[in-house]
Amino acid sequence: MTVNKIKVAVVGGGTGGLCLAHGLMRAGFQVSVYERSRTRADRLQGYRVHIAPMGSAALHECLPAAAWERFLATTGVSEGTFGFVTEKMRELAVFDAPPSGDPAAAHHSVSRISMHQVLSSGLEEVLWHDKEFVRYETDAKGVGLHFADGTTAEADLVVGADGANSRIRAQLLPHAKRVDTGIRTVIGKFPLTAESRALIPRRLATAPTFVLPPPGCGMFTAPHEFSAASENDETATVDPVLFDNTSSYVMWSYGAKAAHFPADLAELTVPELRSVVLDRIRDWHPSFSRVVRDSLDATVAMLPIRTSVPVRAWETGPVTLLGDAAHSMTPFRGIGANVALRDAQVLCRNLSRDGDVTAAVADYERQMRKYAYPQVRGSLRSADQFVTDSRFSRGAMRASMAAMGAGLSLRRRLRAR
Repeated sequence: MTVNKIKVAVVGGGTGGLCLAHGLMRAGFQVSVYERSRTRADRLQGYRVHIAPMGSAALHECLPAAAWERFLATTGVSEGTFGFVTEKMRELAVFDAPPSGDPAAAHHSVSRISMHQVLSSGLEEVLWHDKEFVRYETDAKGVGLHFADGTTAEADLVVGADGANSRIRAQLLPHAKRVDTGIRTVIGKFPLTAESRALIPRRLATAPTFVLPPPGCGMFTAPHEFSAASENDETATVDPVLFDNTSSYVMWSYGAKAAHFPADLAELTVPELRSVVLDRIRDWHPSFSRVVRDSLDATVAMLPIRTSVPVRAWETGPVTLLGDAAHSMTPFRGIGANVALRDAQVLCRNLSRDGDVTAAVADYERQMRKYAYPQVRGSLRSADQFVTDSRFSRGAMRASMAAMGAGLSLRRRLRAR
């Protein structure tokens, strides 16, 4: 069967799956997206995501022009540049933002809510909610999908984009596992207002910042500054704080190995989680305590960090995987969403070429393993470095960043002259 005749079913309405659906629809494919959430608002997530040039290029290629412009309109405004500091707020290194006059080759900060709204728009006729995938069956005619509500669907190609706990992956590659890294993070959102900005250093309010404290833990902060009031049409029936899509904020994440936290961390209330973090950063610069203390309760949560384990190449068939379903990774490189978007771009390109479907999918899977698995391994290394217990390793990281920062500072001064 040639590609221009196939019917594609995407299981999962997340970033990569929706991007793929747009790209395939633009190419003239029959596409259906099956999402287990009951409504669009059920899927909303209230935190910032970094879109790197890899992800920007994929979105630009797959989205219709109007959707791409809408995406750009919802991205955050950023004044500062990425940097490393100590827990006392001593600057170690500041990295210049790569110059780019092309939005499709630039870095962007975006609210996950805004991203989901943009990617969902235009798919109303093909995006089916309340479709919890149960299993699939293959035969000579194609693939049959079975859902928890008793309904079924048929497709020539099924793309499992159903996230880190993918049921498609569990059936297709039962040996492909996700493992607990032993790292736990507590996250939250500090609201940015005219009053709160004056209470924290400009760096925290304007730029992504990695904190390199003494061994055993790490912290990351990143602002999301809305350029103007954004759409908030889907949040009337959900938490007005966690799913606020109009107010600027600083997202923060404090991480450490599980042994450094109370054994019952998963059962702690929000005030107790906040107290645990405040106790561990009480000797840091007071601004970090303020960011944690003044974050609204609805935005504070604990997340265990897990990662997929790369597997050997598998036999290509009428079912494939995309995004976290294929290669979930730790968040410590901020690259997971971007790799999912690249998956969508590569698979859409391959399928859009008139030819054999199996060959197109096989080439996509080969490329995906080649670029995604190194990111999985790299993000795990970054996670380990983030919470290292080794004084030598943390000292070496600080020294390396300080030396790099001095070099970058000298370069900037010479350039200014």
